[in-house]
Amino acid sequence: MQDLKKPVTPLRFDPLSKPKGWLRLTLACKNSFKALLWLTKNEAAFKQELVLLFVALLVLGYWQIPLFQSGILIVSILFVLFAEIVNTAIEVTIDRVGQEIHPLSGLAKDLGSAGVSLSMIMAAVLWISVLFNHL
Repeated sequence: MQDLKKPVTPLRFDPLSKPKGWLRLTLACKNSFKALLWLTKNEAAFKQELVLLFVALLVLGYWQIPLFQSGILIVSILFVLFAEIVNTAIEVTIDRVGQEIHPLSGLAKDLGSAGVSLSMIMAAVLWISVLFNHL
């Protein structure tokens, strides 16, 4: 663990000087927006899932189903995006640690990918369930 009494240098994280209150919230939103922009520019899977979200919004705009069910279906697509973000974070972290091929690095990336796949299955089950409920 990092010694909290060491002097802070520009390249060190200082947990004692973390922003608080509205500044923390503002910076968190700014960083989240920056990450979403990076994902949109650099991750093909994230772009595809954004298209899926857009199509889902269009479909739900025309489909006359209860608001609660529409909300669940949108959340299911947002959960796929969430899983993709976590998967990308795992991949970026593994790549930051080292570019050499290692079984544990491969396993970590595979586990992240499995999470995305599971989220897609969950979304599909929800969409199919609601569809069959309204046929």
